[in-house]
Parts: sequence; C-alpha cells; structure tokens
Amino acid sequence: MKLPVSTEWVLHCATTLAQLEPGTTASTAQLAQYYDLPPAYLAKQLKALVKAGLLAATTGPRGGFRLARPTADITLLQIVEAVDGASPPYECREIRQQGRGALPPEDCRDTCILAEKMADAHQAWRRSLADVTLADVLTALPPTAPARTRSRLASIR
Repeated sequence: MKLPVSTEWVLHCATTLAQLEPGTTASTAQLAQYYDLPPAYLAKQLKALVKAGLLAATTGPRGGFRLARPTADITLLQIVEAVDGASPPYECREIRQQGRGALPPEDCRDTCILAEKMADAHQAWRRSLADVTLADVLTALPPTAPARTRSRLASIR
C-alpha cells in the first residue's frame, strides 16, 4: 500500500505537537519550516486533522495548532484516516468473470479469494495502526527529543 507523502507530514506534525508543553501551539509556518514543507498544502492537511477532532486551531498572532485530545486518545489510524480516508486500497472488479479466461458463474458464487485476502490484509493494517497511539510513539523517542523539538520549534517565529 502506498500512501500520499502528506500522510508522513501529518504523522510527523502530530508527533511534534505531542512533544510540546500542554497548551502550547505551533503555527503552520513553524511546522512547514521545521520540516521544509510547502505551508499552503500543509495547512490543508492540518485542517483535516482539526475537522477530525484530532487537533485544535487558534487564530491570532500567537495562534496555531495543538492536540485536541490526550496523546493516549489519538491513534495513528485516526491521523491517517483524517487525511487519506478509510476506503480500502483494493477494489475487486471481478475480472475473473471477464475475457477469454472467464470463469463460469457457478464458480464465482463465493467472494473472490484475492479480494478476500486483500481485505484481510487491509484490516490487519488498520488494526495495527489503531493499536498505536501518539503516547506510544512518544515513549519510543529518545529522551532528549521533546526538549530538542520544543527548542528548535520555538526558534522558528
């Protein structure tokens, strides 16, 4: 499965916001500069996280984004689905019933085995991402990462 590059962006931005002190925000401009990303397109992705209730946005000179929920209540699956949707990546078009190799209808009463296996893989992928929260990600970071992130992000104004 190949996800858009923006998926990586929002996963990293959410992790960065998770490292900030409670109540602290980071602007689109800060996050874009921090990761060398296009601000306008990043803003669109961050707004999708706001719409999904994962981030909160404030306006004004000190405005920006912060997590809308505790890190233990935000899963990687929620972040991915906020920007990429929940549609399965594989769609069976029943080509086993087309062309010179078409199977007879009586051999196609059951779900296509390939569609079934692809759906199983997609569900396993979803379960895996649903089992990982931002809190889990933070515990896997080096102990110095949050302070470094806060310091570097604060230097971008």
